[in-house]
Order: sequence, then C-alpha cells, then structure tokens
Amino acid sequence: MSNVRVKICGLSTETTLDAALDAGADLVGFVHFAKSPRHLSLEAAGRLAGRARGRAERVLLLVDPDDDLLAAAIEAVDPDLIQLHGRESPERVAFLRRHGGRPIMKALGIARAEDLAALAVWSDVADRLLLDAKPPPGAALPGGNGIAFDWDLLAQSRLPEHTMLSGGLDAANVAEALARTGLSAVDVSSGVEVRPGEKDPARIAAFVTAARRQPAMRRRG
Repeated sequence: MSNVRVKICGLSTETTLDAALDAGADLVGFVHFAKSPRHLSLEAAGRLAGRARGRAERVLLLVDPDDDLLAAAIEAVDPDLIQLHGRESPERVAFLRRHGGRPIMKALGIARAEDLAALAVWSDVADRLLLDAKPPPGAALPGGNGIAFDWDLLAQSRLPEHTMLSGGLDAANVAEALARTGLSAVDVSSGVEVRPGEKDPARIAAFVTAARRQPAMRRRG
C-alpha cells in the first residue's frame, strides 16, 4: 500500500470536502486570506472543519496573522494544524506555535537551490514544511498560483522529515513529481480546479488515485 500522504487545499464547499474525504485525502485545507479566490470566513471554515473531524487532519491556512487573528481562528475552526503562507520569520513562527498551541506547517517558496539552504532553520521552529513555487513578481497570492519549481533541485538534497511538495501539481504529473523528489507527501489546490476557487470532485479523486498509484521512492542518504 502506498505511503504517500495527500493534502487537498482550498476546499470551500461541503460537496468538494466530501469528495476529498471519500477519496481518502489525509489532510484537508481551508484558506482564510481575503485576496484568495478560495477564501473562507472563519465561521464557514469552522463548519467545514467540523464536518471533517476524525476523518482527516484539518489545516487552516493563514497569511501573516497577528495574535488576535490566530486566537480567533483557533476558536472558530479548531484546526489540527495551522499553515503559515506569508512572510513570517522563524522567530514569529516559533512564537505562533507556542502561543496557539497547535502544530505549524510553514510554506516556503522555492525557485533556486539557494532557497533550500535555510530549511534546517525552519524545521527547528515548524512541525512540517511545505515547499511551493516562489510566486512570480507582483503576484497577488503567496501560493496557489498553479506553477511548479524545478523538482530536480530536491533530488540531491537532504530534506527535513515531514516535508511536503506543492506547486503546479495535478493528476497527470504528481507521480513524476514524487519519483523525482523522493518525497512522500503532496499538496494540491489549483490542480484540482475547473477555475480558480472551484474544485472538481472528479479531479480530486483522480489526483488522490494518481498520487497513490505507486509508493514514493525512498530518499537515499
């Protein structure tokens, strides 16, 4: 049986959430960021998170939250993990982890080999790392732009445990991405949409199936 873990991010309706859960997604993500087409109010995210309780890990995506927003988000959504997708410093991530009392997944933009140099610092303050394509100049969104970085950058790197791959993934390329990076966890959002913010149940199911078609390669030391 495949050991690949799959996260479907940016879910916004009961129908698409149920599709992700029925497909066997390990993690389901809800976005609270007003500029995103996948944005949910905390109340709406809380309703969906309650529906997923006990069936998958529930992840709430925030961008540079202040202390008050973090507290309100935890109270309203009760997420299993907080995903930070902004410009938070390692010190801020460590503080939010302590202050919120929830595990943190920190998203990091990757474009060049040099971007991997600081991963050890981040792994000291976050429970999981999410490697996404660095957004293009002037992009409104820090992630979810549907673009991939060069996966071969990761092939010879020693990555921290619990590292997840994101950026430009879909059912057609996820198996190749897993094989080329040696990772065993993937995150998809735009790759299972028919248009920005609108998930497709059939694409969700196809992505989970493709990701688990064969076990990811084990990383060589």
